[in-house]
Amino acid sequence: MPPYPAPDLVFLQHEPKTGDCLVSIHVMPNAPQTKVDGLYGEAGQQALRVRLHALPIDGKANEALVKWLAKELGIAQRDITLVRGQTSRRKVLRIDSSALATARWGRIIPQR
Repeated sequence: MPPYPAPDLVFLQHEPKTGDCLVSIHVMPNAPQTKVDGLYGEAGQQALRVRLHALPIDGKANEALVKWLAKELGIAQRDITLVRGQTSRRKVLRIDSSALATARWGRIIPQR
């Protein structure tokens, strides 16, 4: 069992060495509003699909994604780092282990 209360979701990957959590997200930019829109991808490679109210210009969508995720989870933006996908729709963000205990995971779980 991981030493932090991150749920076992298909779009989360736990890093045992650091205690951090990786979040796989598929972004759909230029949406009317930012919100979770289910899962994206095939089984075993699924990502959280997020409709993002930001244009994919000059990193604005990446900044908006980090800001939105921090707000939804109730953690500081400094605890979230974009690891992969700076110019693609598929992103991987790292959430620092120090923020996992207070994160409100229920706010980003897709509704069935």
